[in-house]
Parts: sequence; structure tokens; C-alpha cells
Amino acid sequence: MEELINNSRHKVVGTRQTMKALEKGEVEMVFVAGDAEEKVIRPVASACDDNGVEVRQVESMDRLGKMFGIKVKAATAAILKEV
Repeated sequence: MEELINNSRHKVVGTRQTMKALEKGEVEMVFVAGDAEEKVIRPVASACDDNGVEVRQVESMDRLGKMFGIKVKAATAAILKEV
């Protein structure tokens, strides 16, 4: 999974950025943290269902942030489609 993220040039981190990208139809795959609050990830998961986007779960917000190269926790993140 980390190799997939590292090989992707276009990605976004955070729920707001992930939702914006989903609304624009730019997302290839979404990652959600297993310890994130349900009220935070529910809209993202619903948008993924509506748009046929694959969702993968990561064990924690801390781990997800590290996987995407940031030093803070993240509830959601996404790999964007290559243009």
C-alpha cells in the first residue's frame, strides 16, 4: 500500500481536500483511518460509494499521516487520477 502511495505524484491529505477532489471526480482511491471519528469519515465513505471509488482502511490517523508524508494525523487522504 505504501509503495502505491509513494509512486503516486498526485495526492491530497485531509477530509476537506479529499471531499473537494471527490466532488470534482479526480479521485482514484481513498484511505480512511480506523480510529477517525465516524462523523468525519461517513461523508467521505458515502461520496466514495456514490462515485465508485475504492476505499482502503489504515489502522490509525497517525499512520495515515505518515504514509502520506505529513507530520500530523489525518482522518482521510486520497490518491488522485493521473491526468
